Parts: sequence; C-alpha cells; structure tokens
Amino acid sequence: MKAESTNLELGVIGNCQIAGLINAEGALIWACLPRFDAEPAFSRLVDTEDHGHFTIELNDQCDATQYYRRNTAVLCTELTDRSGAVLRIIDFCPRFRQYGRHYRPVMMIRRLEVLRGNPVIRTRLRPSMGWDGTDPDITRGSNHVRYLRSQQVLRVTTDAPLTHVLDETPFVVDSTMTFVLGPDESVKETVGSMGRRFLELTEAHWREWARSLAIPFEWQRETIRAAITLKLSAYEDTGAVVAAFTTSIPEAADSGRNWDYRYCWLRDAYFTVHALNRLGATRTMEGFLRYIINLVAGAEDQKLQPLYGIGGERRIEEETADALAGYRGMGPVRVGNAAYHQDQHDVYGTVVLAATQAFFDERLERPGDRALYHRLCALGEEAARLYDQPDAGIWEYRGRARVHTYSAMMCWAACDRLERIALRLGLDADARRWGAQANTMHEKISTEAWNDELGAFTETFNGDTMDASLLLMNELGFLRADDPRFVGTVNAIERDLRRGDHLFRYSAEDDFGLPENAFNICTFWFIDALQAIGRGDEARALFENMLSQRTKLGLLSEDLKPEDGELWGNFPQTYSMVGLINAAMHLSRSWEEAL
Repeated sequence: MKAESTNLELGVIGNCQIAGLINAEGALIWACLPRFDAEPAFSRLVDTEDHGHFTIELNDQCDATQYYRRNTAVLCTELTDRSGAVLRIIDFCPRFRQYGRHYRPVMMIRRLEVLRGNPVIRTRLRPSMGWDGTDPDITRGSNHVRYLRSQQVLRVTTDAPLTHVLDETPFVVDSTMTFVLGPDESVKETVGSMGRRFLELTEAHWREWARSLAIPFEWQRETIRAAITLKLSAYEDTGAVVAAFTTSIPEAADSGRNWDYRYCWLRDAYFTVHALNRLGATRTMEGFLRYIINLVAGAEDQKLQPLYGIGGERRIEEETADALAGYRGMGPVRVGNAAYHQDQHDVYGTVVLAATQAFFDERLERPGDRALYHRLCALGEEAARLYDQPDAGIWEYRGRARVHTYSAMMCWAACDRLERIALRLGLDADARRWGAQANTMHEKISTEAWNDELGAFTETFNGDTMDASLLLMNELGFLRADDPRFVGTVNAIERDLRRGDHLFRYSAEDDFGLPENAFNICTFWFIDALQAIGRGDEARALFENMLSQRTKLGLLSEDLKPEDGELWGNFPQTYSMVGLINAAMHLSRSWEEAL
C-alpha cells in the first residue's frame, strides 16, 4: 500500500532548457539556472534552512490541491482558506514556436488568480543562488527586484506590490498577479499581458505536441504525462537527456547513496529517446543522435564514458556542498559524479543501438549514411575487444570490477546491429564480418554467464548472483521470449530479487551495504518480461500497482520502499517514466482490438 503522503509529492515545470520543482503547497523549492546542471537558484529541496524557495502562503489555509492542465507542462496549485477563498497558482516555463524555432527562455512564470473570495497572502521570495548557502545581494527597481551573486543575476519582475513582496507582509489579492523569474532583462510589455500571452502559447504548444503522440489505447493519460516528463528532460540546445533534475535525494533513508543525476548517462538517454520514439516523438532522438555523434567525434582512442555533461563536458568532478544539509537533512549533497571515469562497457552498445534507428527510420530529416556507419564501426571494434573484460557494470559499482553479463550482452548488441546496418547499406562483406563477430560473442556469453545449478544467466561470468538487467535479454534480441534459458532467468530473478510487488536491482552487498529499496525501472522490466513469457495477467496486475505508486501528479522517482510505497531517489527519474511507457505499450490492447 502506498504511503498517505510523500515528501516527493512534487510537480515539474520546464521548457527543455531549465526545470523547476514545485511542492504540494505551491512553493518553488528547486531550480538550477541557466541550465539543468548549473548552480541552483532555489535549493530548499536539499537543505533545511529557511531559504532557497519561493513560497506563497495563504492566510488561514486549510486545503491544497494540485494538477496539470490537460496534456501540458503547466502546473496549477489551488489553495483554499477557512473562509472559502481560493487562490490558484499557475506555474510554467514558456515554450512555443517563434520565428521558426522553439522559444525556451531561462524563465519561470508564476501567475496568481483569485477563484473565489478575497484571499490574503504572504510571499516569501528567498532564492539561494549557489551551493555555499549564502544569501544573494538584493537591488530593487520600480517593479522588479534583482538577486545578485558573483556572476549570477536573477531578476523577478512583478505587478504585485513590491513592498509587500520584499517585506513579506500580508496583502489581499484582488486581481491576477504575475511574477516573471528570469535573466536581468527588462520586460517590454505589461507583466500581466506577457504572462497571459506566454501561458496561452505554452499551453497550445504542449497540447499540439501531445496530439502528435502515437499512444496506446489503455493508460493514455498516464502515458502522456510520462512522455511530457521525458521531453522536459531533454536539453534541446545540445540534444543531451538528463537522468533526473535533482541531486542527492537518497536511494534510501540515511543510506549515503546520494548522487547527482543532472547529467547525460548515455544508457539512460538511449532508453528515454527509444521510448519517445515508440510514441512517434522523433525529434528528441534526432537531437540525441547529434549529441552522441559529437561525443564520438571527440573521443580519444574511441573510449566512451558512461556519462557526460549536458554540453558534452567530459570532466564532471564530484564534490560535496557541505553548506547544504541535504534532503530532509540526509546529506551529503553531491555536485558532480565520479562515475564519469568508470569503465562501463555497455555504453558502446548503447550508442550503436541509439544510432541504428537513423538507418531505418524514413521519418528522420538526416538518415544514417556511410560516414556515420564508419564512426560506429570504431565503437563496434571496442565492443568486440572489451565484452569479456571486467567493468563497473550497469549499476556503477565503485569498489569492484567484474565481467558483467549485461555489459557483455550490450557489446554483443553493438556488433549485431552493425551487421544489420551494413546489410541496409549494401555492405555485404562488412555484414558477414560483424555477424561472425556477434556469433562468437553470443556463444561465449551463453557459456560463461550461464549457471546450470541455478538454471539461469547470472550477473557476472561464472557467477552465482542475479541481476535485474538480465530481464532485458529478450527486449535486446539476445534470446527469444520462449527460450527456456530466458524463462529460467526470469524465474530465478523473481525468486532472488522480488520483494512483494517490486524488484531490487540486485541483492548482494555492495559498497554501501545491502540494498534497502526496490528500483522502479527493474519492476517495469519484470512486468515486460512476464508479458513476454505468457504471464500477462500477472504483468497487468503489477503494472496497475506501479501506477498506484506514482505521485498524485503521475510522476515517479528512482526507488521505492516496498513496505509502504514511499518514493526515494532522484526525481523525476527518466528511467522510471520510460518503464511506464514501455510497459503500457506492451500490455495495452490495440486500438483495433478495443474499438
């Protein structure tokens, strides 16, 4: 059963340039500017001090409800006081077509609307602007206030009474008021009219985007919300896709498993764009292809990192922000991620899999050609060289290196897909070479990773522990769904890693001890595997249960506590939203069948 409430009841707003998190009371508590991996302008999510937030308090409040406007990234929070007065806060980041391109400024807009009565509010506008916990300097204009720290400037322009806003004194809201948070630029029209116009254009943009999706017949609203969330995770300027918008929300309470996920993991990003592509949203994939091609072009000796900065940065040094207490006081707050220098051999397969679509999808503006193929060949050679060598694995173990079956399987996938690409391009000799290489790899993996006693493939070569990532063997084409070895592996994973209706990544002790919480993407992988091996009714039941574990706004984090359903880990987690979309696509009745 899901907990009655969770501290991760957060709404996301964004525009593919920036993102903000709004809590259930309508307070802005997290936003990094001017891009996802920058320093935070609002950091209350990972601190216990009374700053780093923009709160709008309703006097004598007794209720709060929150919802997205249908098929958009526009978030509404309605606050009700004991007299029956209702105030609606509308939060969004502008995004719409203008001058032939997407307008996505470094800007958040908050509009206050009176729905009933005479609400009395107090605003607490307290940006933090940095990791050191110090408050910014403030300068005031006639209808704006500037917050300054080092080279950063946040300008808030409003038609609300500025004296009351800065002094945090109560005042009556008797008409619509608008706050524009953004760069140090003058607003060229009235704040109210700009806010209204941008809201209308942004809503229209998202609804049109949602209309273009090829969604399943069942679970349409759930799929659309997940798709919008994934789209928001794409940094459109470069094509990178972040794993999550946050840093250091622990995987479990007081576990120390606090990581910065505001970067582009090639693995996570591939799954994200693949899910969106299944829905017909191809532009995100095209942007990601551009991003990875630039990475490949700049890679030394064809070596790929597991993650990069969203601008393609290769060094992402990991530090701790000691001035911030952490999520619910559970530090440390980490900035950067040391996993960037790990060896994770699955990335070679990830990149080739992502690029394969370009050679077969006629919808794309820039189809794959021989030049791209030859770049990928170098990665295939690396995959063939490294598939049976130790690495940190998909779960990024920091204290050990082994030959991980999932990494080996992804290296096989690189060579297998290069065979298909070569055939597509009419390069028959190349296709035979890649096919032979893939067969050699497949045979060795099938021998070295198989455990006769368990009747299953195991986490490592010659190992005896299970790994939920092996549930993807059928999805990746390594084994057919009716292969007894795949069925045996699914059953063994279920025996070892299932906790109630949820799945762990692994059960063995790691660098931080025994895992405590389930990993949401693994539960979705298990659902997909059950459907594939003919246990469809069980799969549907588990899927419906996972839908009930989402926040009230339909979002998921990385991890979940099986005992009470409380969400943990960075938020919202793209992996988890990908799992939702894929499971809905696999399980849903077809439109033809339903209608």
